[in-house]
Amino acid sequence: MMHSIGILILAWMIVSLIDQLGTGNFLAEIVKEANISASFLPAILFVFAGVIAFSTGTSWGSFGLLLPIAGQIAVATDVNLLLPMLAAVLAGAVMGDHCSPISDTTILSSTGANCHHMDHVTTQIPYALTAAAISLLGYIVLGLTNSTWLSLCMVVVGLIIVYILLKPTPQSMVRNEQQDSIAK
Repeated sequence: MMHSIGILILAWMIVSLIDQLGTGNFLAEIVKEANISASFLPAILFVFAGVIAFSTGTSWGSFGLLLPIAGQIAVATDVNLLLPMLAAVLAGAVMGDHCSPISDTTILSSTGANCHHMDHVTTQIPYALTAAAISLLGYIVLGLTNSTWLSLCMVVVGLIIVYILLKPTPQSMVRNEQQDSIAK
């Protein structure tokens, strides 16, 4: 608990610094000059938050760094995207932290499961990246349409497609049973 409180205190200090430096406004001007559509900002922030959290191993640190910047960019570009941009930062940071081999939660999960740490990391990354890809499509639809319902429908369609693609066939089930019997 003290770890989280310490991160929050440092995050508040960073928020103050980011505000004084005008980092969000500076980045918003870069977005405007680069002719990047504000509709893609939730998806871009989702990816950036994931990369930062993966690299640092902390979702809380990524929250503290990116939330004030995302808020300032949203206000400067399109305030209607404020909540989607903040949600994208939160989701991306949690996804990146979940995949990170240096994250304390990943280390504790592998320890609790009594498995080799890198085995745990490599087995969870495909699942997390699949969910991240589906979420990214949802954020793109949300940014383009500003409709939560259409975004949710896109995520559901993505989940159905993944289910259909990964659904075991009777042949693969027989093959798995044969491999299990050979292994025994």
